[in-house]
Amino acid sequence: MGGDNLREEIDGEDMLKGEEAFKKTKVLPWTKQITVRSVVTSFALSIVFNFIVCKLNLTTGVIPSLNVAAGLLGFAVLKSYTAVLKRFGFLHLPFTRQENTVIQTCVVASSGIAFSSGTASYILGMSPYIAAQGGGGGDTPINTKTLNLKWMFGFLFAVSFVGLFSIVPLRKMMILKYKLTYPSGTATAHLINSFHTPKGAKLAKKQVSLLFKSFCGSFLFALFQWFFAAADECGFSSFPTFGLQAFKKKFYFDFSSTYVGVGMICPYIINVSLLIGAIISWGGLWPWIAKKKGIWYSADLKDSSLHGLQGYKVFIAIAMILGDGVYHCVYMLTKTGLSLVEQYSQKKATLSVTCEDDDPQSDEYDEKIRTEYFLKDQIPMWVACSGYVVLAIVSIIAVSHIFHQLKWYHILVAYLIAPVLAFCNSYGCGLTDWSLASNYGKIAILIFSGWVGVDHGGVIAGLASCGVMMSIVSTASDLMQDFKTGYLTLASPRSMFFSQVLGTAMGCVITPLVFWFFYKAYSIGDPDGSYPAPFGLVYRGISLLGVEGFSSLPKNCLKLAIIFFFLAILINIIHDLLRHYETKYRIHRFVPNAMCLAIPFYLGGYFAIDMCIGSLILYVWERRNKQKAKDFCPALASGLICGESLWGIPAAILALAGLKAPICMKFLSAPVNDRVQAFLDAGHQ
Repeated sequence: MGGDNLREEIDGEDMLKGEEAFKKTKVLPWTKQITVRSVVTSFALSIVFNFIVCKLNLTTGVIPSLNVAAGLLGFAVLKSYTAVLKRFGFLHLPFTRQENTVIQTCVVASSGIAFSSGTASYILGMSPYIAAQGGGGGDTPINTKTLNLKWMFGFLFAVSFVGLFSIVPLRKMMILKYKLTYPSGTATAHLINSFHTPKGAKLAKKQVSLLFKSFCGSFLFALFQWFFAAADECGFSSFPTFGLQAFKKKFYFDFSSTYVGVGMICPYIINVSLLIGAIISWGGLWPWIAKKKGIWYSADLKDSSLHGLQGYKVFIAIAMILGDGVYHCVYMLTKTGLSLVEQYSQKKATLSVTCEDDDPQSDEYDEKIRTEYFLKDQIPMWVACSGYVVLAIVSIIAVSHIFHQLKWYHILVAYLIAPVLAFCNSYGCGLTDWSLASNYGKIAILIFSGWVGVDHGGVIAGLASCGVMMSIVSTASDLMQDFKTGYLTLASPRSMFFSQVLGTAMGCVITPLVFWFFYKAYSIGDPDGSYPAPFGLVYRGISLLGVEGFSSLPKNCLKLAIIFFFLAILINIIHDLLRHYETKYRIHRFVPNAMCLAIPFYLGGYFAIDMCIGSLILYVWERRNKQKAKDFCPALASGLICGESLWGIPAAILALAGLKAPICMKFLSAPVNDRVQAFLDAGHQ
């Protein structure tokens, strides 16, 4: 009887919706939502996620949303050891959804620094190694800066906190007044809420089990692959899946669990766009331009020179990236303006429309409770405004000291513009889940590099200004996403803000250390190496474009760049027109993403093939059981990503220690193999 009553009680709780399911659960004050165990867990997971983001940055630069993965892993880790503590009677505070939200916020803030820090883009682009690769008029001492941890720590601490204070005063307007969706934040909140219900806890247990299995499998498979990679172009990562000719053109499957997992998280069209971009560039465009060697560009140039074939690869990719960025900036600013006008009109109009919902009383109750807790712990306006001003002043002094090419008035202009862009990015992210931080950063490069000029260090000034702009705009939208998650899980705005500050501080320490770990162990930025870091040269190319103008481009590169710039804009226009006007067949789903078309122009198609295999796995899974795929795909993908990414730690340690794999598994054509065999036979005689 007791078991039947308990089962009926659990079933009854499962039927409850929204906040009704948590009526019996006490919401702790904000000071108890941030606990020692949540901070320790956040720090450990921040290291893991920084390794993941750093590896993704240094390989392809394609980084999926990690909010859901952070929420899932945070639950898995803390639930595991709170269960142990409870068994031995040492558990004093229950594990709540608010604490889960704090962990997720802290981890995402820390890993967000790994992206906005620019260690694989604008900071790497300052290094003499990347400058020497590209050549050009910007390859001078005043336009390069040797990387070291000291100034990287100082720069990140100087710029990373300002954006948090720029958006805090607008949280009530964004969340309560405009009711912006923030899809990633909302999805994470629903996931966390489900974990802390009886039915959700059962599902979470299965998800955690699958995550652990896929993590171990991915880690062990990466270890297995290491034994066969004694030198460059050895091992499974150089497997000529489609033949040696295709391999030379970067078309092969490199057995990367990370990118199979990323492919399972990214939308289908993203992965297909990457593959199409690789086919267009490496399958057709680059072989055609290579035939112009000695006609369009000198035959004596190095392969890495921006005045040769590499210049076409970099600047045509830049043109597409800028075209996509300009379109989205204009589109988002227009959409933000129209949405604000509509909100203002609705405010003046009389609200006479009734809500048609299956359970309006439940929705009203949810909104009432969530609004009450969201307004409970206020962050005073004067704290936000004075914090922004003080931190901006400190940042102006520090950044102008670190980068003498960037004067105090340049940084002041950036900080005067940044709050407006931070608002636009946060608002647009709430509507579309699309952050344009990197696009605003690229525009800042062009403006400030041209303003300073090549003779006064315009290349470095442009790259540094990109860091200032990206840090503000990116952290502002991340914080607003987390406010939305906190609103839906009843986490206090203060706990959200302080966990974001804590996560940002962790990121400012962890990110440079993780990057330095890879930087010392591998040849970062080598186009043919394990970590090509494509955006280092791309961002430097944008800065060179700003200081030198179009005169730095090789012959006919400008014409091709203009074509691809407007092609990117046209693709976006077609996509948005179809999405708006053609709703029957939803053809817009099949229009490729312009930004993703451009990424393989520099790297090739190997990672796109990995990601498409991830999409294929997900597609087959959904065809067989759509609900199971929805429930378990994030767990499986997260395990695949984490396992191989964390293998990077022991692999880098082995590289630093000078230990090499015992076997080189290499693939040769039959004629080459015959010559090698003949050489070996001659040596034995």
